[in-house]
Amino acid sequence: MITSRSTTSVTILAILSCAALLFAGNGLFQTLLPIRGTQEGFSSALIGWLGTAYFGGFTIGCFLGPKIIMSVGHARTFAGITALLTATFLAFPLFVDLAFWVVLRIVSGACLAMLYIVVESWLNDSVSNANRGRTLSIYIIVSNIVTMVGQLLVNSFDTLDATLFILVAILICLSIVPISLTPTPAPSPVPSARLDLKSLYRLSPVGVVGCLLAGVVEGAFWSLGPVFAQGRGMETADVALLMAAYVLGGTVSQWPLGWASDRIDRRVVISVAAFGTVITGLIIGVDIVPDGLATFVVAGCHGALMIPIYALCISHANDVVPNERMVETSGGLLLSYSIGATAGPITASLFMRDNQPGGLFIFIGAILCLLGLFIIFRLLTERRKKPFEKLHFAQTSAASPAIFPTDADLP
Repeated sequence: MITSRSTTSVTILAILSCAALLFAGNGLFQTLLPIRGTQEGFSSALIGWLGTAYFGGFTIGCFLGPKIIMSVGHARTFAGITALLTATFLAFPLFVDLAFWVVLRIVSGACLAMLYIVVESWLNDSVSNANRGRTLSIYIIVSNIVTMVGQLLVNSFDTLDATLFILVAILICLSIVPISLTPTPAPSPVPSARLDLKSLYRLSPVGVVGCLLAGVVEGAFWSLGPVFAQGRGMETADVALLMAAYVLGGTVSQWPLGWASDRIDRRVVISVAAFGTVITGLIIGVDIVPDGLATFVVAGCHGALMIPIYALCISHANDVVPNERMVETSGGLLLSYSIGATAGPITASLFMRDNQPGGLFIFIGAILCLLGLFIIFRLLTERRKKPFEKLHFAQTSAASPAIFPTDADLP
């Protein structure tokens, strides 16, 4: 509901500020936890279980979020879930125990999914069709930048004490302030839809398989990327730089790859990005480049090719899905991504056994090679479907597709 331009601007600024604090806190935590786990003697497999627990919780949160919002509203949901998430992050340093941490990761994953749904649906409700796409792009850019800042904050304090966990909790807790003090009408309820992956696969095989495998590799990298860096002997500062370079690459490449996919078959662009990720991953995985700047550059190239794959797959699926099935499609693709992200960390950790940190990128390369080959098979055996209406590519996150439609998504 939009009352005036000034009110809308204040609301959008408040929501973006809230999102920035959430992403900064989570960005710091995603880098901190694998580092701390390694220092506590956890193996790659055990840290992989922590990543699997997080994405499993995220999947649960995607189902619970709309129901809770429908019951108590956006504001109460955000306040209550933020309080729970803050307590969860503060609990991590109390007991260094795998089972305890797994439970906390499930809870934190579910909480973050629900908070993202609140933030993004509130933002969606606060903008008009005319500026929806631009607002989404700003949101994604802000989220990527503050995620990088959060990752670099891991250098601020010793990772072996509780200070960084407290800093994460502070950032998450502060995210309540902008959205709580902004006078704005309650957003519309979050739509829910029946999810039918089998039917969706018949409409867009590349969309479903692409989102599934994108979830596998992204879940693996976010959970085990810091473990890889530590295994290569990097200091904490270099670990943070490696993760930040990856995000920076993915941010910079979104527009050119999206521009290309608006002009040629998106499946071709997805396959090129997949095979390019295989090549850059092998360069890092087999330790061809020397440590230092060259490694960060290749990591940036790797992120530049891998991160946009998910958004490209969503855009491809939306090209061939009728408008009345758009919400169902977005929810199904998010579910596909979440399933992959849940399986990715624990599976990738098997490739890193016996002190082989580069196995992470061998795993990522193998998965995306399968995706590239699958797309080639589809290109050779199926004609390109005529889109209902050619959609322009829009940057997107793992949470936003289900509850943040772009201009073209709307009838």
